[in-house]
Amino acid sequence: MTISSMTGFARATGQDEGLSWIWEIRSVNSRGLEFRARLPGGFESLDSEIRKRVQARLHRGSINVSFQYLRTAATGNVIVNRPALETLKAVVEEAGAGLAPTSLGQLLAVPGVVVPAETLPDEETEAARRAAILGDFDVALEALMVMRRKEGADLVPALESQLDEMERLVQAAESCQAAQPEALHARFSARVEEFKNVAGGVSEERLAQEVAVLAAKADVREELDRLASHVQSARALLAEDGPVGRKLDFLSQEFNREANTLCSKSADLELTRIGLALKAVIGQFREQIQNIE
Repeated sequence: MTISSMTGFARATGQDEGLSWIWEIRSVNSRGLEFRARLPGGFESLDSEIRKRVQARLHRGSINVSFQYLRTAATGNVIVNRPALETLKAVVEEAGAGLAPTSLGQLLAVPGVVVPAETLPDEETEAARRAAILGDFDVALEALMVMRRKEGADLVPALESQLDEMERLVQAAESCQAAQPEALHARFSARVEEFKNVAGGVSEERLAQEVAVLAAKADVREELDRLASHVQSARALLAEDGPVGRKLDFLSQEFNREANTLCSKSADLELTRIGLALKAVIGQFREQIQNIE
């Protein structure tokens, strides 16, 4: 059984030659899979890669990723990132008179223009560092999945208990005197006699119509059969591998629809009490499964 929740948190850290980084991933409930990443300047290119990794492993949840990149060794050497400076100058010139005069000092103050010398490594070093950073993201993502699976496993006993209670209530409704064929027959007979005693009499056609309507309104066996079938379907879903949250949510709507019909058809106090208790348990079940992936 691999039920996963949609809530969790994970953190992973790494370091390399005076540099360190921290990945944090938070996950909360969502109807689908939503992804947001907060990355520092110079690391925007990581967005598409970590997005692909999340989409490959998670199916639902609102995923928020945070990445911090820190310098652990001080240095006095700096380098002017000339491509970034030239780009800024071109933007200012293109804007023309629409901007206030901009000094060189203001341009140099823009983050990423003047950088410590070691933040501009050679290509081989940069590629190795990027691989290490993404490797630590994978560590955080796996830890998040472990936490989501643990929380999902913690939900299963409560869901099974609620299904047990639904099954018990359905059986109680089936045993209720008002749902028995004898009781239904007695109600039909009494209703027929009422129509026969109406002044002026009632045509056979009208009598047949009224009896058919009464039978449809009074017979709850079809609703009880469907409720029992839904309980078994829910148990099967809980035993499946993979994301089943959407299916369980749809099934809970079907549970609620049948319980509503049961209550609306009931003309018996005991059967109505059972129907209302069933609706309460279904509501608890539906609340729990909102957190399942």
